[in-house]
Amino acid sequence: MEPETITVLDARAWTPDPEPVHRILADLVTGGAALGWVDPPSADEVAQLLDHVLAAARSGDAALRVAYLGGRLVGLGYWLRYARPTHRPHADLEKLAVDAAAHGRGIGRALTAALIEDARSAGIEVLTLDARGDNTHALGLYRSLGFTEYGRLRDFVAIGDRRYDKVFYAQDLRG
Repeated sequence: MEPETITVLDARAWTPDPEPVHRILADLVTGGAALGWVDPPSADEVAQLLDHVLAAARSGDAALRVAYLGGRLVGLGYWLRYARPTHRPHADLEKLAVDAAAHGRGIGRALTAALIEDARSAGIEVLTLDARGDNTHALGLYRSLGFTEYGRLRDFVAIGDRRYDKVFYAQDLRG
């Protein structure tokens, strides 16, 4: 049996469908994923997020990529340019989410690599991100793609009684 093909699309050429994105994000957050929500986002929150990121992408201030596996949406990621005038050459990789059923197939790597290239093409000098310290798979992926840790806030993320480090990574795209 032939492996399913991963297709990564620039979301500016994508007809947004918030429902599968909502399903992926809600399922991941329900499973404890560190995506910035304690409780799963509502369908309206996800639709508003997509509208915001797509508008920024159309103006050159963001990139949004979506990944398909065998014709099914299985992941997305985006970066947003920093808004302050002195920080405009920099962007933050805000979100990377891959459907749990598709983990381990290279989708996160393909999305992140495409977003790095989008940032480079957009003139971004430094691409930053932060991740929860227990997200070892994501941290390993980011390191393997050239990100380096530049800071850590110990026990910064609080979910109930649990505490996690917040880890900061950057990739200098100037060289």
